[in-house]
Amino acid sequence: MLILQEINIIKYNINMLDIEDFKKKLDKKSRLMGIDPGKKRIGIAISDENKIIATPYSTIIKNEYSIFLKELKQIMEENDIKGIIVGNPINLDGSKSKSSQSAKDLAINLSKDITENVTMWDERYSSQGAFNLSRNLDINSSKKVSKLDENSAQFILQGALDYLTKENT
Repeated sequence: MLILQEINIIKYNINMLDIEDFKKKLDKKSRLMGIDPGKKRIGIAISDENKIIATPYSTIIKNEYSIFLKELKQIMEENDIKGIIVGNPINLDGSKSKSSQSAKDLAINLSKDITENVTMWDERYSSQGAFNLSRNLDINSSKKVSKLDENSAQFILQGALDYLTKENT
């Protein structure tokens, strides 16, 4: 049984792309989706077609994977999304966090169930960065917290976009 699980892990890891292979598969004009994975709340952000600006989009409450998948597919279709970037919650020292495996499993499942064009991006500081950015907005704290997941997804996606669109110097 363990060997079968290892084969499945290897098989699905092939589908999940590293950032360079992900970049090669993108059209010049294509919109991307950023995902801030959580146990219950999944933040979603989308980019413009030039892959310059990430915008917070929504937060999905994940009860059942099949319903979550249906909602994600609908967002992708409505916004012509060509790739997904999943936040990788690694520790500040670069080691894997408790949530890293869960995020990796989500990325692998999305590459299997929605599109092969899925990669992961380091999300260190995304929640803190999103909250710090919202601190200056003229809205109350409960509204800031309710938008935290999609703002974190924006922070993740923007980091990846900046990397993807940088010129090689």
